[in-house]
Amino acid sequence: GGGGGGGAGDPELMAKMTQVQKALEDVQAEKDKALAEVAGLKAQLAAAGKGASEETAAAVKEVQRKLLDKEKELTAEKQKVKAVQDDAEIREKDLKRQVEALTAEQEKMTKAGTKELAEVRQRLKRGARKVMEKLQGLREARKAVTEEAQNMKTEMMPIMKNFYQPLKKAIQRIEKDNSGWAEKYKVVVEERKRLHNLVLELKGNIRVFCRIRPMLPHETTLAGNEQAVFFPEDGRPDIAENNIAVLDDAKGTEKIFEFDSSFGPKSTQSEVFAEVEALVVSVLDGYNVCIFAYGQTGSGKTFTMEGSETEQGINPRTLARVFELIRERANAYTYSVEFAILEIYNEEIRDLLDTTPGKKLEVRQGPDGNYVQDLALFPVGSYEEVIDIWGKARNNRTTFSNNVNEHSSRSHLVLSVYVRGENRNTGGSSYGKLHLVDLAGSERLSRTGASGDRLKEAQNINKSLSALGDVIAAAASKQGHIPYRNSKLTHVLQDSLGQDSKTLMIVQASPLGKDAGESLCSLNFASRARQVELGQAKKHTSAGGARPASAKR
Repeated sequence: GGGGGGGAGDPELMAKMTQVQKALEDVQAEKDKALAEVAGLKAQLAAAGKGASEETAAAVKEVQRKLLDKEKELTAEKQKVKAVQDDAEIREKDLKRQVEALTAEQEKMTKAGTKELAEVRQRLKRGARKVMEKLQGLREARKAVTEEAQNMKTEMMPIMKNFYQPLKKAIQRIEKDNSGWAEKYKVVVEERKRLHNLVLELKGNIRVFCRIRPMLPHETTLAGNEQAVFFPEDGRPDIAENNIAVLDDAKGTEKIFEFDSSFGPKSTQSEVFAEVEALVVSVLDGYNVCIFAYGQTGSGKTFTMEGSETEQGINPRTLARVFELIRERANAYTYSVEFAILEIYNEEIRDLLDTTPGKKLEVRQGPDGNYVQDLALFPVGSYEEVIDIWGKARNNRTTFSNNVNEHSSRSHLVLSVYVRGENRNTGGSSYGKLHLVDLAGSERLSRTGASGDRLKEAQNINKSLSALGDVIAAAASKQGHIPYRNSKLTHVLQDSLGQDSKTLMIVQASPLGKDAGESLCSLNFASRARQVELGQAKKHTSAGGARPASAKR
């Protein structure tokens, strides 16, 4: 049945059979037609024979001729029918042979498959028997082990009872000793940190902190966003405290960086400010202090400096701490505080508290160091007043979008606090400056995709940051001339980058592999800045009866 179905399903054979059948039907139709015509002619001849006249003799002969022609045609058609029948018989025999061959092949394959299936079944049965035998052996072994464990437990219980109490006491003594050593280690670490900071204080080094932002929710599933920055807590005991490792997957290399403090993606705003807070005290004591955040767009600079409503950054915490200290010292000191905010956009200084059109601001030199002429200064008596003024200024800051970060700040933002103090007991006075700086993004032009006005912004940003690098390089090599005037940014911050100040740089970086190139640029820059020795910072104070100059800031 299966073999016959295979032959009948052959498209070529089916077509030939159809042609033969059609030819037979056509020949039979012609034959029937010819027979009908012959019968008609014979009838005409018989009719003509009865009482035929000379007039009809010719007609009779014509009918006889036609009859003869039709008989010849009929003979020819009979020959065609026989030829078609013979061809059909040959094709039928050929088809029958094919069907028989296919049937035989099917039977052969069925027999072979049945035999192979039987062999597979036999192998499975043998394998199953072996598995069952091994399983039984494992069950017996487990039973023996369980019995042995139970016997050991029975034998060991009396011994354990005898040793349990002494062992417990020994563990408690070890834990107590370890606790003591832990406290001692903590004290040693704190002392080491204090001495390290003292050395930095004496040398006047630019202190450098590093902070790596966490991955954002939408970044965790994108290609190229693998972690590329590692800390000791990432299971890397080879990385020392305050060091980080950056993997440059493109080059297949890893570089280690050391900073004065480092903060991983899980660090909090409180932890960062705890390391910064000591500098706030310095401002009230008469020092110039500068804290600035550096890094590529989207690396978290603004979050670290400003924070959010629920997680305040360095700026609001610092300003709040200034007024807390003023209240704490109220019994002995009187302080006055002035507040200003400016931005540097396309190498122009803009006063964010006085947006008068056409107002041109320039950096001047005064008795108390550099200052921005005609910059609006607001006397403030509380943290709340500062926040109110700051909110108004924030709305005037220049921001646009680019394809590196949708809300990237395109200007350098500088919050300045000027604090004058007087000791009511001695009459001594002090004058300190505090600059809190959120620098614009430091990414390379090829990364920004900027054009037109945005390209000009990026070029000016990179020019000012390059000037900052030149100043740091000149200071590090102790050159006689330091090019502060090469950009508005370095000119404004000259006091904070010179020998009169305490300077803290917070380098921000992304943890992502796709940003490793930019991160390495930022971290290399920060490492160079960390080598700069400005010399011991100087207090701006005067004894009783004298005051620091105040005509200019």
